[in-house]
Formats: sequence, C-alpha cells, structure tokens
Amino acid sequence: MSQEAARPSTADLSERMHLHAYDSVTQWAWGAAVSMAASLGRSLEERPRARLLLSGGSTPAPVYGALARAPLEWNRVDVALVDERWLQPSDPDSNAHLVRETLLRHRAADARFQTITQQGRNIQQTVATANMHARSPADPADVVVLGMGEDGHTASLFPRMLGLEHALGTSAAYVAVDASGCAGAGHLTQRISLTPAGLQSAHTRILLIRGERKRELLDRVVAGDDPLEYPARIALLTPGAVLHVHWCP
Repeated sequence: MSQEAARPSTADLSERMHLHAYDSVTQWAWGAAVSMAASLGRSLEERPRARLLLSGGSTPAPVYGALARAPLEWNRVDVALVDERWLQPSDPDSNAHLVRETLLRHRAADARFQTITQQGRNIQQTVATANMHARSPADPADVVVLGMGEDGHTASLFPRMLGLEHALGTSAAYVAVDASGCAGAGHLTQRISLTPAGLQSAHTRILLIRGERKRELLDRVVAGDDPLEYPARIALLTPGAVLHVHWCP
C-alpha cells in the first residue's frame, strides 16, 4: 500500500465508513450476520464460489454463531482467516479453533475451511501458501471481517510493531510478523497477518466492535491518517470497498 495512494484527507475518512449501531448484543450479532450473509449470497449469484476471511478474538463469536444459521449454499463457500498466531489449528488459542467452534456448525458446517498454519510447514512455507490462495483469480476475497484491539491494532498489525512499515507497504497479501513488545499481542507474538494489499480486493469490508471504549477509539482512528499509530486505519485508508462498522454498547 503506497502512502500516496492510501492517505486520503481526514475529512474523507468518515465518508469511507458506514456505522451500523445496535441497542443490544443480540441485535448486533444478527444485524452483522445478515449483512455478511447478504454479501456472500450476492457473490454466489455471480460466481461458483465465495470466499470469507474471518478475524479471531472474543468479540466476533456471537456474530459467527448467528451467521452459521444463514440459509446459504455453504458447500460453495470458502472460509479462511485474516490472521493467525503461530499455533496449530487445533490449539484452543488459535483463530482456527474459534472459527470451528463458532461458525462451522449448523448450516455452515458444509463450508470449506482453509487454515493458515498446517502441520509440518515452517512459517515461510505457511506465508507462501496463504499468498498463493490470496492470488488465485478464481478465489478472490468477497467478505473480510476485521476486529480492532484497544491499542488500535487490526489483524495482527500492532502499533509501532517491528516491521510494520513493511507490512503496510508490501504487495503481498500475507506476511509473517513479530509482535514482540506489543502489549496487545500478549505472549503469542509470532503471527501471520493479512496486509492492506490483501484487504484491497475484498468486495465487502466489515469491522466488528463492541463497547463505549471501542466507539471512542473508532473516533480517534477516523480523526487521523497515520496507520503506524493505529493500524486499524488500514480499514479506511486502503483503496477499495467502503468500511461497514457494526457496533453495539
């Protein structure tokens, strides 16, 4: 993502975002799920398969649970990850485990799930495979679901992280990152993350957040244009689809 192409004026940032506010977690979960299902349904009308990229964390679980019941042709949907910790997919702390436990049930049990990490592959091989899938013209990302940490990170791109500038500027869809020293990463600092280049082609861009603190943080994210300060700004700065933010108190 070049700095010139990716930095509209601050006034433009709010115009690149639609905020969907709900009164309760239940309304939020179903509202976001309906929006995601509608986008996937439109893609399935146009192409043989649709591709859904999901984030981990505790926030999106209710949304994934609601989406699992959507009346889609799930056997034509590929589910993949926005980012992953350097863990095996079966590890309870992995994002793959979260997706299996929350989304890949009910009707969505028929979806095809592509994990990032795989047994017997080192991190360089893992990144290469993720980029191969991302580059496939027959398998473009349709819906990308992002989260935002209280430090302003998104995916596994953390503020002032070592190598963040490279991750923001690379033409690769996925990179290996080292979040050592970043409080928001905890002790699991070796990760693979989607980049702005990987986000750019998505037809639908969604951010799931909850709580007043995240709403206040969103205001700060929208008020500036430096992704090194708040990497979550890539959701607005990256050319392409408008960002749909789904929020509840």
